[in-house]
Amino acid sequence: MIVQFDHTSVLLSEAVEALAPQTGRRYLDGTVGGAGHACALLEACAPDGTLICLDRDAEALAVARQRLVHFADRVQFFHDSFDQAEALLAEAGLLPVDGALLDLGVSSHQLDVAARGFSFSKDGPLDMRMDPSRSLPADALIDSLSENELSKILRSYGEERQSGRIARSIKQARSSGQLNSTAELAALVEQVVRPRGPQRIHPATRTFQALRIAVNDELGALTRFLDRALGLLAPAGRLAIISFHSLEDRIVKQTFAKWANPCRCPPTIPQCACGEKPRIRLISKKALRPTEAECMANPRARSARLRVAERIEIDEDLAVRR
Repeated sequence: MIVQFDHTSVLLSEAVEALAPQTGRRYLDGTVGGAGHACALLEACAPDGTLICLDRDAEALAVARQRLVHFADRVQFFHDSFDQAEALLAEAGLLPVDGALLDLGVSSHQLDVAARGFSFSKDGPLDMRMDPSRSLPADALIDSLSENELSKILRSYGEERQSGRIARSIKQARSSGQLNSTAELAALVEQVVRPRGPQRIHPATRTFQALRIAVNDELGALTRFLDRALGLLAPAGRLAIISFHSLEDRIVKQTFAKWANPCRCPPTIPQCACGEKPRIRLISKKALRPTEAECMANPRARSARLRVAERIEIDEDLAVRR
């Protein structure tokens, strides 16, 4: 039985255009989700370009298999997190790839299904795991943390100004058995924050974001992926990453900047002496953002940012290819 999986791919045409897929080449979708980007990539690299699809969410992977079945032997699937991509593809003999895409964050399906525990607007268990077979659910994570540790997570990952008060209330409610669902958590945060006047976002938004990031180690996974990302790419291969909040985007932006300008020499030295050479070129100096029309059609696209880098073909690459 295939789970209903509704998800609108953000920056679809921009991401595919940025990767510039070609026939006969191999690509990676590290977060295949509902397969929107994957389908567009496979169509763009027809008739014999191939795509490797990863996702840590087994439900998403099952849907992707169904939706991409007509591409037959041009697509392969792996149930794993994208931060394992280099090791996984190396073991399978699928390196290098000519382009790789990550669409970070939570999917519409994960938010909309109450049983997954991601949403403050639908009552469900305090779970929030993208891969329920791994890691601790949100309630177990909360129980394992001290009040100070929980406050730090809310402040660092959710940029929540009232993290201390919220963390104290969460720990007290858990210890008294009064916090067991997403609806109860949302109501607790709303009571603690006590918003005045109209609010652009629900008071619990930042708390839910922070816990979800912590449960799934999202920033750690992104950092680990980027540490090995250049090892995935063939010379002139492209990496496209769509992020949805400032913490993710900052990591991608800073990493791309380091790759594009790795020189460690002081600015007072007229000529580089460290010998570090750029490993990428930026396809766009600024992040690409959704159009106004896309944001109106899909409000969840509002915060999306797309950054794209192309691996530079340096001397050692040429030597390997010869």
